Amino acid sequence: MKKLLREIRACEVCSRFLPNKPKPVLQASAASKILIIGQAPGQKVQNSGIPWADQSGNELRRWLNVTPEQFYNTELFALVPMGFCYPGKSAKGDLPPRPECAPLWHRKLLAEMKGIRLTLLIGKYSQQFYLGDKFNSSLTENVKNYRSFLPTYLPLVHPSPRNKIWQKKNPWFEIELIPALQKIVKDVLAD
Repeated sequence: MKKLLREIRACEVCSRFLPNKPKPVLQASAASKILIIGQAPGQKVQNSGIPWADQSGNELRRWLNVTPEQFYNTELFALVPMGFCYPGKSAKGDLPPRPECAPLWHRKLLAEMKGIRLTLLIGKYSQQFYLGDKFNSSLTENVKNYRSFLPTYLPLVHPSPRNKIWQKKNPWFEIELIPALQKIVKDVLAD
């Protein structure tokens, strides 16, 4: 695993498309229990090199009901984005994750992480990639029907402050899904 992580952190495959020098951001261990597959780091996370070290990460940890110490413990959580480097900005926000990363590295990482008990798929890109034919017509439908993907996957919206509007339109998310997510996470971490 250490060799693979070094290789990933040295990757420059898509460097000509990035606004910054490549600096792949991830966290993983062969002992990790929960895998969180997000989109791609934002500029703040790219600068710090610490996955989810931003407002989205604070909200995600609240959803999971875990402390930063638990979240950054690689024996508990692997944090693997679809794109390992900040992809740049578009008129609507950050660009999508670079398409090279997941096909190049995810299979190799998953082969090393034999103890994964739950994979959280955050956002459309990870859900399309991992759910394949089971991907519903929309991200909302995937999240609403999260039980149908358990025990392997649990789809979530991105915890970005931009998604507060989505959350207000979908109150069931906070009322039903978040407590269920917290119970599942607690059970996995206790095992």
